[in-house]
Amino acid sequence: QVQLVESGGGLVQPGGSLRLSCTASEFTLDHYAIGWFRQAPGKEREGVSCISCCEGSIYYLDSVEGRFTISRDDAKNTVLLQLNSLKPDDTAVYHCAISSTYYCTGYGWWAPAEYDYWGQGTQVTVSS
Repeated sequence: QVQLVESGGGLVQPGGSLRLSCTASEFTLDHYAIGWFRQAPGKEREGVSCISCCEGSIYYLDSVEGRFTISRDDAKNTVLLQLNSLKPDDTAVYHCAISSTYYCTGYGWWAPAEYDYWGQGTQVTVSS
């Protein structure tokens, strides 16, 4: 059974940085597009970023473009999300998810329905 595990969350002051990791057991992540999502209390889950397999396309939510960077470390079967210049509005539980496709698509990468497997999430809190 596929298990995704996120780590790296925590409490950070505005302007600070965190690096989130997503690893999988019994599954090779580099064969599929991987998405990062976040969900704040009382809000819908929203797509933050998506990275395709095979050095394909990468997408970001407009509000995180230029501050967050998604990448892969295929040797470690890991997908990373570097969070810089964090803002209180970035506070949420961050989840990674495995897409049903190899590539992130411009018309739907942000939709949770495009993803088959989900991790439990890691809490990111941005507060002074």
